[in-house]
Amino acid sequence: MTPQLATRYVFSLAIKVGAPIVAGDIGWGTRRVIPVLGGEVRGPDMRGTILASGADFQVIRPNGFTELEAKYAFQMDDGAIVYIENIGIRFGPKEALDRIARGESVDPSLIYFRSVPRFETGAEKYRWLMEHLFIGSGARHPDRVELDVHQVM
Repeated sequence: MTPQLATRYVFSLAIKVGAPIVAGDIGWGTRRVIPVLGGEVRGPDMRGTILASGADFQVIRPNGFTELEAKYAFQMDDGAIVYIENIGIRFGPKEALDRIARGESVDPSLIYFRSVPRFETGAEKYRWLMEHLFIGSGARHPDRVELDVHQVM
């Protein structure tokens, strides 16, 4: 029998985002680029600052199903730099998705927003981030994305 899966909360990301840049209909959805403007990393053993260093590259399908691919970096309070590539999906009732698209607040419990973050760093202290799998549970707000990151044990 294989080992049982469990998760452990590691940290939260509060990611400040800019106005969407809309490239338009690409044939299977609408391409959007959401600039990452900054933010913070906070957790029991980790603190840091999200750098204005990337974006979330999205495709929104006609039914509102959204494919997410965010790439950016953060700096830990001890100076270490961590790159994150976060692949995910977001979906929910049409009226809730329409409100998000208009920049309005939506109860996060109405939206399925999950992701798989991957990390890269040269800092020995944080190499363990590269040696484990993680799952993110997110919420979209008008000015930010909040993501709780859990390590798969």
